[in-house]
Amino acid sequence: MGRTRPEAVEVAAGTELGFLEGERMASLTPDTPCSCDCFVSVPPASAIPAVIFAKNSDRPRDEVQEVVFVPAAMHSPGSRLQCTYIEVEQVSKTHAVILSRPSWLWGAEMGANEHGVCIGNEAVWTKEPVGEGEALLGMDLLRLALERGSSAQEALHVITGLLERYGQGGSCREDPTPFCYHNTFLLADRTEAWVLETAGRLWAAQRIREGARNISNQLSIGTDISAEHPELRAHAQTQGWWDGQGTFDFAQVFSLTQQPVRMEAAKARFRIGRELLGQEQGTRRVASVWILEASALQPAWCPFCPGTPHSPASTSSQPRQTPPGEGGDGWERVLLRRLRDMMCLHPYIRVPLGPCSDPAPIPDSGGSPAHPLPGTPDSPGADGE
Repeated sequence: MGRTRPEAVEVAAGTELGFLEGERMASLTPDTPCSCDCFVSVPPASAIPAVIFAKNSDRPRDEVQEVVFVPAAMHSPGSRLQCTYIEVEQVSKTHAVILSRPSWLWGAEMGANEHGVCIGNEAVWTKEPVGEGEALLGMDLLRLALERGSSAQEALHVITGLLERYGQGGSCREDPTPFCYHNTFLLADRTEAWVLETAGRLWAAQRIREGARNISNQLSIGTDISAEHPELRAHAQTQGWWDGQGTFDFAQVFSLTQQPVRMEAAKARFRIGRELLGQEQGTRRVASVWILEASALQPAWCPFCPGTPHSPASTSSQPRQTPPGEGGDGWERVLLRRLRDMMCLHPYIRVPLGPCSDPAPIPDSGGSPAHPLPGTPDSPGADGE
C-alpha cells in the first residue's frame, strides 16, 4: 500500500466550480500573483543554438521542496516500484535524473535527465471529473517519464502509457483537505519540445519544433494537435461537448465553462508570458524574461511572492539550456533553486553534474538512492539573478 491519502471529497461529474481546490485555494482572487508556469524556446527563437527550458513551481509556502540527484540504475525482472500512492511495474533500466520535489511525495515538480530531457507540469481542471481514488500523481508521471524516456517524445509516450493503465488521481498536497487536479506537461530535449495536456485518461499533444511556447494552469492546445488519445473525439461527442462536425479545438471542448478562480488568474499569466516571449524571440533576453517577468500581474508585486502567509508561493525554479547534438552528458547549464519561499531573494544553484559526480547517498522518500546536489547558493558555482 502507498501513503495514506486524505479523505476524498465526492464531486459530481461536470461540476464547473473550483472543486477540490479547498476554501483557501478557491478564495484566491484573480489579482493574487501565482507562478506555476513553464516555458520553452527552440531555435531560432533562442539567440543561441540551444533549447531553453524553465519552470517556476508554486507550492504551499511551508512545504519543503528538495533538489536531489538519483543515479541511473538496473532493476531485476518483475520488480515493483512504489510511487506516492500506488505501485507500478519497474523497468529494467532507469536514467539518472535531477529532481525538484516536495519532500513528502515520490514524484517531482520538475527535473532533467542524463539525456537532456526536461519536464515541468501544471495543474488544470477540465470537464472530466478529478479522480478521487489512489492513482499516479502528475508529479509521479513526470519523474517516471524522466527516468524512462531518452527524448521528449519518448517521455511523452511513457506518460500517456502509464496514464492509460493507472490513471491520475490522489491528493497533491500534505494536508487534511484534498487538493486534486489533472495535469499538463511541457517536455523538452536537445532538439524539440512537446506540450501534453490531459483530462483524466484522455490527452492531446502539440509538437514544438521551433519558436517559443508557454503553459500556465489551463488547457492551451487548440486545433494544432500533433497526437491524441484514440478515443478523445468520440468521448467528447458522446458527452455532448462536441457535435462531431467542423474543427476540433481541444481547449475549447474540454475546458470548464466556469473556471476555478485559480485558472481564471492563470489566463493573465499565460497571455503576458506569450506576449513577452514573442517580443524577445531571437534575443538572449528570452530566458530572463520568463524567470523575472512573465508572471507579474501587478507591477507593484514581486511576481513570485503571493501576499498572504499561507498562500501558494514559488518554492522552486529551474531554468535550463540544452545545446543540440549527441556529444557530452545531459546536464549542461542546469540551474535550480532549492527554497521554501521568497524565491526572488535567493540565487540560483548551478548544477554542473557529470559522470564523475557521486556524492554520498541520502534517503529518498520513494526508497531510491538519492544524492544531494554539489554546491550551495554561497558556493563559487552559484549564479545570481
